[in-house]
Amino acid sequence: MPAMAQTFDVCIRGAGIAGRTLALLLARERLRVALVVAPPSGGAPDVRAYALNAGSRGVLEALRCWPDEEHATAVTQMQVFGDLDGRVVFDAASQHVDALTWIVDVPALERRLAEAVRYQPMVEVVSEPVAAPLTAICEGRASSTRSEFGVDFSVTPYAQHAIATRLHCEHPHGQVARQWFTADGILALLPLDGPDGHSVAVVWSVAREQADGWLAADAEDFTARLEEISQGALGRLELAAPRMAWPLQQAVASRWCGAMPDGDARSTARSWVLVGDAAHNVHPLAGQGLNLGLGDVQALARILQERGYWRGTQDLRLLRRYERERKAALAPMGLAMDGLQQLFSRPEAPVQVLRNWGMNGFERFGPLKDWMARQAMGLAQRSQA
Repeated sequence: MPAMAQTFDVCIRGAGIAGRTLALLLARERLRVALVVAPPSGGAPDVRAYALNAGSRGVLEALRCWPDEEHATAVTQMQVFGDLDGRVVFDAASQHVDALTWIVDVPALERRLAEAVRYQPMVEVVSEPVAAPLTAICEGRASSTRSEFGVDFSVTPYAQHAIATRLHCEHPHGQVARQWFTADGILALLPLDGPDGHSVAVVWSVAREQADGWLAADAEDFTARLEEISQGALGRLELAAPRMAWPLQQAVASRWCGAMPDGDARSTARSWVLVGDAAHNVHPLAGQGLNLGLGDVQALARILQERGYWRGTQDLRLLRRYERERKAALAPMGLAMDGLQQLFSRPEAPVQVLRNWGMNGFERFGPLKDWMARQAMGLAQRSQA
């Protein structure tokens, strides 16, 4: 007798960090999940690192997927420098926390999540999408499924590319994340390899027309420029990994959920929902992209878990509740990141003086600074939308 075909409650298209985390959270609620995993593409090593806040750490720890200390470096201080004398410092001790954020090595986190999926019997890895009441689209900013479903993705491109790599530093980073706003763009040096590490992840946002030149530049010329921008804060810098780059943009989907386009529009038999970068993109200058994506994951999993027993995972009332809640959470962060990017891209001298004056004023205004720090750390109360 032939085996019965497997049936699923949710099909997740996209097996990055957001997709795998969502699969594991739904599986904990005894939902049967099909996770579409594309074949490995090979290519250059992944040099990305993410700043993950307490909220993101909490969900990954609950899944036993938080990397070890070597691959999740606690940041105890964040120093932000303007292009004149502007300076803002955030300190974990003043916020009464052990860390402001953690810089997490992307390949290490992906390995932990992949291993957890492998041992989760409620998740089946598939190579092609399968039929399910709900399809969750976690394919990233270039999602083909989003386009296939006819969802408008409103993109505001920035005239910048982000260059990422890894550096070995002469001096230990001291668990300090450092960021410089300059005429050449925004440079962030993020601590890696644990409390005593001498390595940093680089995210350097440069003008679009300069990106190819810096990608092809001699390693010594490249690191010399970074030493100059960083004012020798970490001493001599050595390139420790390949360089990669991607264009920067702010974007948001017009709809985050809907009925599957291949069925009757009046039917709720099958639905889709966007999660993470497939739904929204922000500038990386505050390192909030993956935190927002994991916030989506947690909200969707919670709303599905709290649904009444008579409601299926495809219920559009639930999915619209998720959309409202996450759009409300995204709006202030998107506006803040876009405003800062626009402010620091203006070369005029009066604007330069004004923004550095504003940074110093912000540094002195404790209540606003503390509120912003707690927002970024994921310690603010979630929206009740």
